[in-house]
Amino acid sequence: MNPTPHLLAIGFSTADAETAASFYTHTLGFERTQTLTIDAGAYADLVGLPGAQLKLVRLQLGLETLELTEVVTLGSGNRPGRPVPADSRSCDLWFQHICIVVSDLAAAHGQLQPAIQAGLVRAISTEPQTLPAWNMAAAGIQAYKCRDQEGHSLELLEFPADKGEARWHGGSGLFLGIDHSAISIANTAASSRFYGEVLGLNPGGGGINSGPSQDGLDGLSDTQVRITAYRCPSGAGLEALQYLWPNSGRPIPPDQATQDLAHWQIRLQVDDLEATASRIEASGLGRCCSSVMDLANQSTALGFDRALQVADPDGHQLQLVTSS
Repeated sequence: MNPTPHLLAIGFSTADAETAASFYTHTLGFERTQTLTIDAGAYADLVGLPGAQLKLVRLQLGLETLELTEVVTLGSGNRPGRPVPADSRSCDLWFQHICIVVSDLAAAHGQLQPAIQAGLVRAISTEPQTLPAWNMAAAGIQAYKCRDQEGHSLELLEFPADKGEARWHGGSGLFLGIDHSAISIANTAASSRFYGEVLGLNPGGGGINSGPSQDGLDGLSDTQVRITAYRCPSGAGLEALQYLWPNSGRPIPPDQATQDLAHWQIRLQVDDLEATASRIEASGLGRCCSSVMDLANQSTALGFDRALQVADPDGHQLQLVTSS
């Protein structure tokens, strides 16, 4: 079993899991590993859609899992889902992306061009960017941001030889794995307490990025973004991005829910759900969106026995799980 906390999967909601899976497998090198149909029951209750039928498609890149959630049947009383706002920016607090590590950013960007021409990818960045030498924590990193056809954000990133984990160097293939998921936040201190003290993730460095390369990467002007990284003992981590004035973004709508295409969630394996729930409540940071749910009837398919749905201080969703 992996040491905890451990990031098991990063996922988002989609109107058509088959179309989305086709894009990620054919264009970005993911492999399809599992398709689940989850009928109304404890898991639907957990994610706030009682009575719904869900389709989960799991994709793998390297060691990491991307989970696509399609709401097949809404269930009585649940409102229809909404698209990702067309004017979304990287600084808006509903922003979340997966960072896909590549061995050659120029080649990966070139491979995206047919998808861009077909309307399956929309650029956020003006072009691939190289972060400047003055930014010692990120110097030499090359990156490019874009959105898939439904508006889900992606970052392609190439580490220079002196940065990134050893697994990102010396491997084969163009698309290597997911290094982290990044979220836009309003307050670094609050997020640091939540992810560090409450959930037990380890600090992983950070700093402030600014200047023309960051403007080009985010498609913004006069960008200043404070980046704080959090890591699990192994595997993918999390980055919290606080965009400072003048690019402070809009909050997550209070009624954003699983059926909305802007909905993302991180599935995190923890040791003790009740203890974690107690820490969340005591901290005054974030909130528990459900009680601890027993998923015994669906655990064989899902891969975990019990779960708790929570929101971080800005409303980003996490699914905390344990397995026997």
